Amino acid sequence: MSFPVMLAVLGSAFFHALWNTLIKSGTNRMAATVILSLGEIPFGIAVVLMRPALGWEVAPWVIAAGCTHFFYKLFLTLAYQRGDLSRVYPIARGTAPLIVAVVSALFLNEALSTQDFLGVTVLGLGILMMAGGVIFSNENRKLIPFALGSACATSVYTLIDGHGARISGDAVAYVAWVFIADGTFFSTGILAWKGLSLLPRERKPWATGMIAAAASYIAYAISIWATTVAPIALVAALRETSILFAVMMGWIFFHEKMTRSKALAALVIVGGVVLTRL
Repeated sequence: MSFPVMLAVLGSAFFHALWNTLIKSGTNRMAATVILSLGEIPFGIAVVLMRPALGWEVAPWVIAAGCTHFFYKLFLTLAYQRGDLSRVYPIARGTAPLIVAVVSALFLNEALSTQDFLGVTVLGLGILMMAGGVIFSNENRKLIPFALGSACATSVYTLIDGHGARISGDAVAYVAWVFIADGTFFSTGILAWKGLSLLPRERKPWATGMIAAAASYIAYAISIWATTVAPIALVAALRETSILFAVMMGWIFFHEKMTRSKALAALVIVGGVVLTRL
């Protein structure tokens, strides 16, 4: 991987942590996630119009991914309503590759190498350390099941997107369609549940949500481009530095308590993820 590509992937990790930070920064996190979702739709449409049309065989994968993204965002938002960014993000982000690795080994006949097994073990240890910090620090323990729910949804849509992108033959167009489906499903579903009164009248939450949508798309776009010019495993591993970015952003912007145990747990999670990705 060349140095410019490495910097680009680090930028992708930064933007992924950034959009999570922007969602967490709002007083109404659910409204912020709806605005982000609404903002994803025009980004997806703009890309779709510039790409060749996909075959109808891709539609079930796009719909399945959009539905799974709905639960990913829902659980993530509910977790952010109950806990710190520097707690929720590492648990949600770190547990997903752990689930994918275990499911692949048990049900998809993909044998774990020694390195994979070590990575899974380290990941599990890091997640237990982070979750234990919640319990022993008397934080809101309800964040844990919601963060784990988000991780489960992430692992499912990771598997869906892997197959969907291959079937489509155009990963960029596929992701754009997923953005459209994701944005449409989440915003429609939440507004049907909560009502239009959920949407704020002030300009600032809308501006923040649209910036978050842009950051989300930039993160995806860079990561997809990077896989075309560098080994996919290296790109996937380097992107997990987003966990460290999120922990730092929680500390800097939200003044979240940064204990040695929390910092160590975050580093262990990143180490485990990198081992499973390489």
